[in-house]
Amino acid sequence: MRKAGRLAAQALDMLVPLIHPGMPTDKIDSLLMEYALGHGAVPATLNYRGYRYASCTSINHVVCHGMPNAKPLKDGDIVNIDVTLIVDGWHGDTSRMYAVGNVKRRPERLIEITYKSLMLGVAAVRPGATTGDIGAAIQRYAESEGCSVVRDFCGHGLGRVFHDRPNILHYGEPGEGIILEPGMLFTIEPMINLGKPHVKILADGWTAVTRDRELSAQFEHTVGVTETGVEIFTASPKGFDCPPYKIDQAA
Repeated sequence: MRKAGRLAAQALDMLVPLIHPGMPTDKIDSLLMEYALGHGAVPATLNYRGYRYASCTSINHVVCHGMPNAKPLKDGDIVNIDVTLIVDGWHGDTSRMYAVGNVKRRPERLIEITYKSLMLGVAAVRPGATTGDIGAAIQRYAESEGCSVVRDFCGHGLGRVFHDRPNILHYGEPGEGIILEPGMLFTIEPMINLGKPHVKILADGWTAVTRDRELSAQFEHTVGVTETGVEIFTASPKGFDCPPYKIDQAA
């Protein structure tokens, strides 16, 4: 899990100096495919339930599962890039936000709130805590900042399979849900909206968008419950955890 998580994080690090206005998301997807194959990994999303790409690229009001295409990114866009790499049979699943060019304060603030929401959820993980503790920490903070938490999607167990139990809701009540035990592996991946939490799925069967067309952001880590707390398997080796990323770090 450490090896798979680190490689997935390195793949997202690789993109930092490359994402700019004019870059099409299918080029991003091709770069991730090349990176995975070049490091002995396979993208888990490729041909998963009919999905045809190595990644998901979700722009602005797209909540998740955006499909790469030839349309270029625009100055001021925010984009979530989600990648899962299979290494030696184990899955490393992570996503990260990228600011394209000059991003206004409103989307920048959403990115900051979403990242902090993720990390508060991660901080709630420890033996004896519950899945409800994770969701409650995320919901409490996001809503205190005037944002909403998407209910239609959740984190999930993983390891040798892509999606497994337990489900990790990003909202809830402290003490509810499944009790966490050492050795559990799962993702935490809150989707936070500037507007209301409601989403709809487009005709392609994958792309989820906000119903009110407001901006959405997401961050995701794969974590494991340890004897004393939590280990993050998908932390950025270069420190590219939340934008704005400093390009000189990418050298």
